Amino acid sequence: MTPTQLRAYAAVVRLGSVKLAAAELDVSEAAVSLHIGQLRKEFGDRLFARTASGLAFTPGGLRLASRAAELLSLQERTIIEVGQAAQGRRLLRVAASSLFAEHAAPGLIGLFAGRAADLDVELSVHDPRQFGALLHSRTVDVAIGPNPGNVDGSLVSKPFLNYQIVVVCGPDHPFAGRDVGFHQLREQMWLLGPSAATDLGAVPTMLRRLNVPEEHQQIYQSHAAALEEAKRGSGVAAAISFAVGQDLANGRLTRVTGQSLRFDGTWVTLTLAERGAPPAAAELVRFVTSPRATQAMLRGPGVNVGRFRPSIHITLWS
Repeated sequence: MTPTQLRAYAAVVRLGSVKLAAAELDVSEAAVSLHIGQLRKEFGDRLFARTASGLAFTPGGLRLASRAAELLSLQERTIIEVGQAAQGRRLLRVAASSLFAEHAAPGLIGLFAGRAADLDVELSVHDPRQFGALLHSRTVDVAIGPNPGNVDGSLVSKPFLNYQIVVVCGPDHPFAGRDVGFHQLREQMWLLGPSAATDLGAVPTMLRRLNVPEEHQQIYQSHAAALEEAKRGSGVAAAISFAVGQDLANGRLTRVTGQSLRFDGTWVTLTLAERGAPPAAAELVRFVTSPRATQAMLRGPGVNVGRFRPSIHITLWS
């Protein structure tokens, strides 16, 4: 399997035609067909077939389509990064949980990257259960989020920030200004960000403790989107206290009160213990505990676009 073969296949997938793919790549149709034939032979899969309505892809062909796009993008990024390294630029790859990435990473990364003129920071969002594998495979240099709980001697875990999860609703919601019990909360529609889709962290722990049924959990692609729905009175939401402070102060959100309706969480940094973390990762681990870093995470001064670029895994900012 070569980049040339993958490029030909990706073009066929995108354009739906060998003829159009050949024109785009400026090669003959026979050359594209040859590359496709080589991939079919290597994988032992037909990949796709021509039908009256176009190309029909096999399950394996669809899987290869997504991998081809990812591998080609990785190749392009690698070429760019090698060129940057030759010019003396450094790259720090950070994996983060969705909750940290949305609420605290912009301020931290903006401030940290601004301290060094030769440093680029790449952020990707992952399930915290994948942190160990990502570090061991050297896919990332440091991971930030809730402690995955399966940390062994090969990893170093350092807690750096405690936070609180509170329950909020819109000012016109029936729960606004009232004490409510667990049984009442279980019957409500919960408006949640992507952190609720994992098993680790303060939000999933809260949902389990309240025993909220899955049919009452509505998960949005961002925590901000879930809070916007809560402001409209569509249900209750779980939020980091420092992230909703302004909305609570101006009355756009109201905190739901009741017994034990505050849940604590802790974010940690994870790095490899063997041979130590890369210098930039070790520097970030030290920096993240400083008062300036804490203030940046809580207040979020914003991201310097020229210094911070998101990873291809999940893009949060462009």
